[in-house]
Amino acid sequence: MKISCKPFELALKHPFSISKFTRTSTPLMLLKVQYENVVGYGEASMVPYMGESYESAQAFLNQVDWRQIQYPFDFKSIVAYLDSIAPGQPAIKAAIDIALNDINGKILGQPCYEIYGADLTKMPVTSYTIGIDTPAVIREKLKDAAAFKVIKVKLGRDNDQEIIETIRSMTDVPLYVDANQGWSDRIKSIDLIYWLHSMGVVLIEQPMDKHDMEGNAWLTERSPIPLLADEAMQRLADMDKLRGVYHGINIKLMKSCGMYEGHQMILKARSFGMKVLIGCMSETSCATLAAAALAPLCNWADLDGPWLTTNNPFNDPAFENGKYQLQHLPGLGLTGIDPDFFP
Repeated sequence: MKISCKPFELALKHPFSISKFTRTSTPLMLLKVQYENVVGYGEASMVPYMGESYESAQAFLNQVDWRQIQYPFDFKSIVAYLDSIAPGQPAIKAAIDIALNDINGKILGQPCYEIYGADLTKMPVTSYTIGIDTPAVIREKLKDAAAFKVIKVKLGRDNDQEIIETIRSMTDVPLYVDANQGWSDRIKSIDLIYWLHSMGVVLIEQPMDKHDMEGNAWLTERSPIPLLADEAMQRLADMDKLRGVYHGINIKLMKSCGMYEGHQMILKARSFGMKVLIGCMSETSCATLAAAALAPLCNWADLDGPWLTTNNPFNDPAFENGKYQLQHLPGLGLTGIDPDFFP
């Protein structure tokens, strides 16, 4: 194996605010892995609150014994090996998994979506995310979302209703809401959930603190719309304790260590009767195409990363009628790769 990595600062079109912080860019570690004469690409999106950095990603890569990874790839064993190197650090592990899935598809001559059994006729629409902001800025952001059929809204501060009313003054498309653990009072929260339902909200992510299992379960029992675990949903091992606490889960490849474990989460959620939203961090086309390969296996998608940024180093994914239009290309189907981009 030959490994190249490139630190990259992904710039956001607008400052991005959720209930607890604001940022204007996201550090990435982009990965190029060559196995014999086949090259695969991966991505680690290291949002600050997850605790990863350029330094931690490089240190992890330096510890990987690439001789341990041989084709045909046993992804379950690979994830276990990466976990044995160091706990945590799911984003750089995801970069490795995504690159190996890209290689696997290219060796087999199959798209990743085909390998995972995804039916492209079941591709869900993907949402466009709008962070917490003033009404004037929200109206500007909505102009960028014209091609999207669903809007995802960040809530969790004291202006939640104002944000929704501002959006509703401009569009009547369905809404997804992410409270990012921003609500704490059960009674106020359930009242707000019913109001949001009346305003065309079709799901809500992580309404209360991820540690408040009882509070989230109380809301789930009473909510007229699905409530999904987000911050509470990290790795496959988390799922058993979430059964009955939420209606469903939000999977992000940057938390699940990549495509293999993300797919295992989807299968387990189905066995539990839970719904699945597949989402992303601030990501380029590389990681979002990896997630899009699994999206037809899910109920909803939130894979808007390439359209929220200004310096995507790859071609934007094909997108039409609010949906990814995956091409029948081997591996991820990533295009627009500058041969001089990686060292």
